[in-house]
Amino acid sequence: MDALLALDQGTSSSRAVVFGRDGRILAVAQRELTQHFPQPGWVEHDATEIWAGQRACAQEAVARAGVPIAAIGITNQRETVVLWDRQTGQPLHHALVWQDRRTAAFCDELKQQGHEPRVRALTGLVLDPYFSATKLRWLLDHLPGARARAERGELAFGTVDSWLLWQLSGGAVHATDVSNASRTLLFDIHRSDWSDELLGLFGIPRALLPEVRPSAAAFGVAAEFGAPITGIAGDQQAALFGQAALRPGQAKNTYGTGCFLLMHTGAQAHASTHGLLTTRAAQLGGQAQYALEGSVFVGGAVVQWLRDGLGLIRSSAEVQALAESVPDSGGVMLVPAFAGLGAPHWRADARGAIVGLTRGSGRAHIARAAVESIAFQSAELLQAMQNDGAALTELRVDGGASANDLLMQFQADLLGLPVLRPRVIETTALGAALLAGLGAGVYGSPEEMGSLWQLDRAFEPRMSRDEAAARLAQWARAVGQVLAG
Repeated sequence: MDALLALDQGTSSSRAVVFGRDGRILAVAQRELTQHFPQPGWVEHDATEIWAGQRACAQEAVARAGVPIAAIGITNQRETVVLWDRQTGQPLHHALVWQDRRTAAFCDELKQQGHEPRVRALTGLVLDPYFSATKLRWLLDHLPGARARAERGELAFGTVDSWLLWQLSGGAVHATDVSNASRTLLFDIHRSDWSDELLGLFGIPRALLPEVRPSAAAFGVAAEFGAPITGIAGDQQAALFGQAALRPGQAKNTYGTGCFLLMHTGAQAHASTHGLLTTRAAQLGGQAQYALEGSVFVGGAVVQWLRDGLGLIRSSAEVQALAESVPDSGGVMLVPAFAGLGAPHWRADARGAIVGLTRGSGRAHIARAAVESIAFQSAELLQAMQNDGAALTELRVDGGASANDLLMQFQADLLGLPVLRPRVIETTALGAALLAGLGAGVYGSPEEMGSLWQLDRAFEPRMSRDEAAARLAQWARAVGQVLAG
């Protein structure tokens, strides 16, 4: 059996999934990842915990599957920054997570100096703390001696994929793929290379950077698991691939810690005029592939907040039943701008709010408003895509929160489009496994692999378009209150 091991390093957990050649899940292991919040707006992970947890999950999943592994794929939370010592392999500091906002003032300074148009032209991205470059600069400026050591070539920078690849290969390989490189603000997505101009702007020594390769490629060997590492992609590009959205115009939305809507645009990089990003999709050979992307910073994480922050539920699984215990949110709107607002607003200074409370509002109304906020934010992304000229006829969905039928039905109602949930909602891990399979020759072509996609359920719109428009207008008013401060 040609079994494939996917290492899926998310924001809230480490996961390892073993897939059969037919795309069936043979074994899964998962561990929660500790979140560190040293100051308001700061979010960190312990990179040593990331590696230890991912390694333990991989060992457990492989043992449970009980089959030889043909190839390994890696997929990861993107934009998160790890800085480590090349000699010891030890990180110099906690990883700065994609949600971290500590560099907001520096981003504003660069915008005021007029750099954003040029940065956007080269990278497809906006100047926002979300991306890697300003986080890496912060580490170099705040860790004693780090900048001098970086310039001497003693340190290595990577997004989480590079960190895991380095560890799996025993320090032999320092590399990344084009999809992760395109999220750093340092990579020219048109020339497919690190940009000296951007390295100069952000003050990043080139000696820190990993080699950039296609997403399905020979990256190295994980001796512990006796298998080559032949696939790497950032989590959202991996999910697009796992959803078999391989042609221009196909789109998916992943409901994880955040929500990420990607539409494949083929070999053309389309610039958005409505707050979306242009990014690299997973690349199989020499031909660059692109996507339009909208990013919501707080999606499923709002449910974690109900559990850990407010104590309204004991487990995330309880939220659907609690939300369904009331017919609607009773006018309550929750805007979860806990880490600012992403696309299409790009307001790092925004903060969350609950509006529309009355004496009759209860925990169920807040829970329903939290669930609905995920769909409202995703609907904004789709509206932006349509305003950019996309003509979508359906939306493929995945991620943990896509198992919530209430959320999926509400999403279809707001969009007025069928929402298609596949049988395997672990499409991020599946995408990494399929890329590894292509890279190792387990699959002969993307078309062969794409035939593995199977529908679980289609959610058809039930709400009238007038009612959907009224609900979206209510959401827009709530967001307006947040943006007004």
